[in-house]
Amino acid sequence: MATACRKLLQSRQVETLLLFLCLSVGGAATIRYSVAEEMESGSFVANVAKDLGLEVGKLAARGARLVSEGNKLHFRLHRKTGDLFVKEKLDRESLCGKADPCVLHFEVVLVEPLQSFRVEVRVFDINDNAPVFLNKEPLLRIPESTPLGSRFPLQSAQDLDVGLNGLQNYTLSANEYFHLHTRFRSNGPKYAELVLDKPLDREEQPEVNMTITAVDGGSPPKSGTAHIRVEVLDVNDHVPQFSRLVYRAQVPENSANGSLVATVTATDLDEGSNKEITYSLAQNPEVILQTFQIHSETGEVRLRGPLDFEAIETYDIDIQATDGGGLSAHSKVLVEVVDVNDNPPEVTVSSVSSPLPEDSPLQTVVALFSIRDRDIRVGGKITCFLKEDLPFAVKPTFRNSYSLVTDRGLDREAVSGYNITLVAMDTGPPTLSSETVIEVLISDINDNPPVFQEDSYILTVRENNSPAVFIGKVLAEDLDLGENAKVTYSLLPPKSGDLSVFAYISINSDNGKLYALRTMDYEAIQHFQFVVKATDGGFLSLSSQVTVRVVVLDDNDNRPMILYPLQNGTLPCNDLVPRSAEAGYLVTKVVAVDGDSGQNSWLSYHLFKATDLGLFSVQQQNGEIRTLRQVSERDPTMQKLVILVQDHGQPALSTTASLNILLVDGFSEPYLQFRDTFKHPTRVNPSTKYLVISLAVLSFLFLLSVTVIFIIHICQKIKHREKFTIQEHFYDDCNFSNNLVQGGASGPILQPCPYEMCSATGTSNSEFRFLKRFMPNFPFPHGNGEAKTEADSRLPPDSDRNRSRGSEGHAQVSDDYM
Repeated sequence: MATACRKLLQSRQVETLLLFLCLSVGGAATIRYSVAEEMESGSFVANVAKDLGLEVGKLAARGARLVSEGNKLHFRLHRKTGDLFVKEKLDRESLCGKADPCVLHFEVVLVEPLQSFRVEVRVFDINDNAPVFLNKEPLLRIPESTPLGSRFPLQSAQDLDVGLNGLQNYTLSANEYFHLHTRFRSNGPKYAELVLDKPLDREEQPEVNMTITAVDGGSPPKSGTAHIRVEVLDVNDHVPQFSRLVYRAQVPENSANGSLVATVTATDLDEGSNKEITYSLAQNPEVILQTFQIHSETGEVRLRGPLDFEAIETYDIDIQATDGGGLSAHSKVLVEVVDVNDNPPEVTVSSVSSPLPEDSPLQTVVALFSIRDRDIRVGGKITCFLKEDLPFAVKPTFRNSYSLVTDRGLDREAVSGYNITLVAMDTGPPTLSSETVIEVLISDINDNPPVFQEDSYILTVRENNSPAVFIGKVLAEDLDLGENAKVTYSLLPPKSGDLSVFAYISINSDNGKLYALRTMDYEAIQHFQFVVKATDGGFLSLSSQVTVRVVVLDDNDNRPMILYPLQNGTLPCNDLVPRSAEAGYLVTKVVAVDGDSGQNSWLSYHLFKATDLGLFSVQQQNGEIRTLRQVSERDPTMQKLVILVQDHGQPALSTTASLNILLVDGFSEPYLQFRDTFKHPTRVNPSTKYLVISLAVLSFLFLLSVTVIFIIHICQKIKHREKFTIQEHFYDDCNFSNNLVQGGASGPILQPCPYEMCSATGTSNSEFRFLKRFMPNFPFPHGNGEAKTEADSRLPPDSDRNRSRGSEGHAQVSDDYM
């Protein structure tokens, strides 16, 4: 019958083991496996990739790794195949002790994207431990007067295995005095009691020896033995009696060592030494002996070691009271450990994604972690939150597992990294919490363009600079990091397509320094502008632009230039002044310009040399030459003036203008005669004089013939075209046939004559200059020797005076047009 029962138990054990070796998936994200203890290192457990529904190689591609909730990982994962193997031999007893079932927890963490799967591996027990008695030779002292049926508890055997493999029963070797009775504890191994079947007689047999065997339920079963020695005592009529058969006590798990648990009392009706009672903790497991102690005289049971509700919830303590005669009685103290909230929640971080790109979208998983509270019964609900206001949030995934996700946008330029403090708190009482810091660095992306320090730049360069001279610098800063912050500078071509600016300027692409490539000339270009582009080194580069204006500063490198009177380098310019001119009479005006600008172009006029320094003056501001006094008959006819025109530069530059002023009585005398007379004042030889006159007459006749022929040809051509007549070139009261003038050395001008006139731009009417007559008049002699025209007879009597006065205001002739 016993053999049949053992086979049935073995068959059920095998079926149970095969059943738990099959994989089961609990919920949506928990995978469960089962293995037997003592499996060798490298033993195959399961294929994780197949159970997760992933293709072969995906685990390696996604960087799969195992994360244990404890400090030690008992399995290893082959990423390429997805197989799960035992990392080292598993000993269920060292892993879980007496706990059953024995379950190991870990997570399979995948990245890109970040994901985790919870795995539970149950370790089944095998019968690898035999029952062991801690005391191999227990001694019992039993009075010979002990009544039949008395029970004597024995020390429990210890078997580290659990379930069917644990301790099952006890057997006792054959004897005539005792039999064995097995009993159960509420929390602990089975124990045996000796039951007296036959009265003891010390005189007949003072000592009884027996062997007790503890047997487990493994296949094959294992056992352990102990030798029991019973010493028969002389008669002691009364045994101690406890006040209670069972004492109960509740002790908080956080009680200090030495705290009172319970007090047991026993009495003995005997007298003398047989009445003295001694208390002891007899026949108790080692864990009880390490945790509790009893005072041998008072019976006070106190704590000897710490209590941990999470490890052991109740204790069953055997108390023995022995009198002086050796009689003993037994009682129990049932200690219930009261759970208190003495363990804060524990946070286990399984994976962290760091560094995190600053452009990560919302709800990006940053970290995975789990929370465990050992005081699950009294700790209440666990809450998890962030200690500070950060752009992250805690999101529950499944039971006691959470993920840390982004809640707001990230900006590396504002915050380059975060120390995220996770706070896990239970509801107590008292409320306990724990903090875990997760460091997350923020990686840079190219999201900031370079920014110039100024909205626009104005640089200056002085003309006549050396080529390749440094003229200034532009600077742009990028808030990004590394290559994204490396700025490169370049010149942008103008929108007009004119690339001439590149011939003037260049830029250092690394530091933004600007250089002038050629020598600047203020008179050619006063300013120019261009656009500088700053580009960062990001993958998708960003850029910004700024306008740079270069102003060329003027140097005094140009002398004043005389516009009037013209200086042809051979003959000075001549002007006519009537001797009747009053003081302040405007003779002429020197007009000059300077190619420079500003103060360098401010001109002043000075009378440098003059025939008579007291006759003429020059206005410094406008260059007007005026008479200082009235011209007298004693003044020389030819007045030579040298005018100095000077700018205000540093150093000042200047130039001179020469002109001759003829003091005349009227404007009818040919200017050439005045010029020749004053230019060659020496007397001429009479023979030479006649020769010159003859040559002059012949030349004059030749020129006259050519002129007549030319005029006739022109007149015919004009008449042929009928576009205009020659009279249109003269005034209405003068015509070609009667515009005859008789010239004399001192005679007045009797007929108005047309002249061509030129003036400097911007001058007033008083600045007109007579240059030459448009066409000579041909005189007709009269009886009185005067040249008259038909128009003269029609003039009013005062026309000569008016005509003479008009001539005085404009009688200035230029040598260059004669």
